[in-house]
Amino acid sequence: MCIGNRYNGDDAIGPYVADKLKQEDLDEFLILDCSTVPENFTSLVKKNNPTNLIIVDATDMGLSSGEMRRISKDMIGSMHVSTHNIPLSILVSYLEHYVKNVFIIGIQPENMDGSMGEEVKKSGDKLVELIKNKKFLEIKMLER
Repeated sequence: MCIGNRYNGDDAIGPYVADKLKQEDLDEFLILDCSTVPENFTSLVKKNNPTNLIIVDATDMGLSSGEMRRISKDMIGSMHVSTHNIPLSILVSYLEHYVKNVFIIGIQPENMDGSMGEEVKKSGDKLVELIKNKKFLEIKMLER
């Protein structure tokens, strides 16, 4: 589930990653560009019954622009991780009824206006490679 508004600067990282993943030959992946309404895609998740679900979003973690972290479910309530319409914590709690493992990957934005920054774009490209090669668990966890 790639989340974000492709017209709001670095918030476009979710749709950017979805577009890049769709260009790859990844039959074993269901790639969802959820824009700013991931709750509208929960029925597709339920229908496909995946073992693993990766959520990608621009996330203000207080890091340098473009830095990427996996975020534990316990941390999402205490930081600015927004799916734009509902809190991510509620979305994740709901999806956990249908998915064994939910992974949240945040990429630190710099600017939410204009076009996406180069550092954020580079991180998106790196994330695509990590997902494609099933190495996304190598991404560092966000620490408190």
